[in-house]
Amino acid sequence: MNDREHAAGEILPPCAPPRPEQRELLHVDCASHVYPDGTQGIHGMCFRVYEGEIVALCGPNGAGKSTLIEHLNGLLQPSSGRVTVLGKDAGTGGEQELWRLVGVVFQRSDDQLFAPTVLDDVMFGPVNLGLAPEQAAAIARKALAAVGAGDLEGKMPAYLSGGQKRLVAIAGILAMNPRIIAFDEPTSDLDPVHCAIIEQIIRDLRDRRGISVVIATHDLDLAARLADRVCLVKNGSITAEGDPRAIFYNAPLLRDAGLLEPSFVGFYRDLCRARGIDPADRPLTREEVAQSCQCMTAGEDPARKKLE
Repeated sequence: MNDREHAAGEILPPCAPPRPEQRELLHVDCASHVYPDGTQGIHGMCFRVYEGEIVALCGPNGAGKSTLIEHLNGLLQPSSGRVTVLGKDAGTGGEQELWRLVGVVFQRSDDQLFAPTVLDDVMFGPVNLGLAPEQAAAIARKALAAVGAGDLEGKMPAYLSGGQKRLVAIAGILAMNPRIIAFDEPTSDLDPVHCAIIEQIIRDLRDRRGISVVIATHDLDLAARLADRVCLVKNGSITAEGDPRAIFYNAPLLRDAGLLEPSFVGFYRDLCRARGIDPADRPLTREEVAQSCQCMTAGEDPARKKLE
C-alpha cells in the first residue's frame, strides 16, 4: 500500500514512527551537518525512505534539501545523528556497497560526468565494483537503453545537451542496480520534452523496477504529479510530511514553508470557491481536475458539500 491509499487528511508530525505495512530502506535519524564555514545545512533532520515509493522533499532554495540528499549515500557525513541504510550505519565504511544501494543524480549533470565517452562514463561504476570491462559495458548499454539514450554511447559528454546529460547521469546510477535513487531538482533547466521523459523514467523506476525514488524540488507541480509522500523542508529540518493531497491543500502549511500551492490546486480551489463548493476530493493533476470539473458540470457532487 502506498501513501495515495492513506486518508487524504493525514499529515504526520516530523519523526513519525515507521509504517508497519512498508519496509524501511533508509533512515536519517536526527542528523545535523555543519559546513566548515559554520553554515548549518541540516539540523535535527529525521527522514525515512520506504520500499517502492516516490517521496518528494519540497522546500525553497536554501532549505537543506541538497544537503540531505548528499547524506543519503555518504557523500556527506552528519556532524551528529546517524544515517542507516538497510539497518546498517552509513558511517561505518563500506562506501562502495553504500554507493551501489543508494545513487544520487545531481542537479548539475556536469558534476557527475567526466569520462571520455558516454559508455565509459556509465560503465565506470560497474568496473569499480570489480566487473570485467566486457560485463560492465553490457550493463552500461542496458542502462542507456532503459533511459532511451542508447544512441549516445560513443558521444563525448561535454557536447551533449542538458537533457541528454541528465539521461546519461541517470543511466550511470541505474548501472549500479541501486535500491534507492535520489534526484536533486530532476527537471531543472530542462526543455519540456526532456522534463516529460525524466518524469516517466522516475515513474518507471518505481513501477517497473521497484526502485524507491527521492526527489528534492521546489516545483510542487512536479511533486503533485509524482509523489506518494511529501516532506516539507524548512531551515534544515522536515516540518511536516504526509499524503500529497493533505499537504498541498493546506495553504497555511505551505506558506509557512515558503512555498506556493501547485497550480492546479489553486485553480481548482478558486473554481470551487466561486461555485460555493468544498473541494473535498482534492484533485492534484490536470487529469484529475478535468474529471472533477466534468462531474461538477454534470451536477454530480458526491464527494463535495455545499458551503454554509
